[in-house]
Amino acid sequence: MESGESLEDACRREVREETGLVIADPVQMHTYSDPSRDPRGPTISTIFVARPTGTPRAGDDAADVGIFPLDHLPVPLCFDHARILEDYRTRRWGIGPLSGEAS
Repeated sequence: MESGESLEDACRREVREETGLVIADPVQMHTYSDPSRDPRGPTISTIFVARPTGTPRAGDDAADVGIFPLDHLPVPLCFDHARILEDYRTRRWGIGPLSGEAS
């Protein structure tokens, strides 16, 4: 986050900077804060769900970018990202794909 920026604005900016995609209305899913989730040190991540528009392109900190179906993700995922995606799949926090919805 930057000074004076809301989490939602930071989410929009980071998605645009890292992928070139635009998101309009990010919805907060959950905040993950387990101190052991990142071996580099304590890291807090607030996860948002949104539908993007545009063509993905790697930028800033991203070496590459891609779009993958939930059932065909690259392996391995880093840190606790598999758990985060499983929480999304199962709607653990009330947000995720609906039954029968393409994921």
